[in-house]
Amino acid sequence: MTMAWTELTAAARAVLHPRRISEFVEVGGAAAAILTDRGNVYVGICIDTACSLGMCAERNAAARMLTDGESVIARMVCLNSEEVFLPPCGACREFLLELSPRNADLEVMLSPSRVVKLKELLPDWWGEKNQHDSPPCPPPRNNHP
Repeated sequence: MTMAWTELTAAARAVLHPRRISEFVEVGGAAAAILTDRGNVYVGICIDTACSLGMCAERNAAARMLTDGESVIARMVCLNSEEVFLPPCGACREFLLELSPRNADLEVMLSPSRVVKLKELLPDWWGEKNQHDSPPCPPPRNNHP
């Protein structure tokens, strides 16, 4: 059964905590939650840096998902500290779609009354003709002693 949007939004809201961690870095001004096709939820926060090498909340959550060996997303929500729902930026749209062709159908909440598929946010995607479904990611290896 698919997780309700309210639960996914609550997962993002739980890590939403804007703060400055140095004179160059602010974090937590936006938070995202993604639900994978396996039913797991991953959250992430934005990392804003003075040198522009930060990371959006969506890619942060996706990185956690990839670390755990998953790559297919069913649903995603992102909101800022004013609890305004945010669409993924162009870089996030591209990144998420490159992870798996199945992510074209991932549902993105743009507001409590509007949900769209990722492919609607990135129409006529350049890689559609060249992308093939890859085998699932292998489980992560623990390289720590």
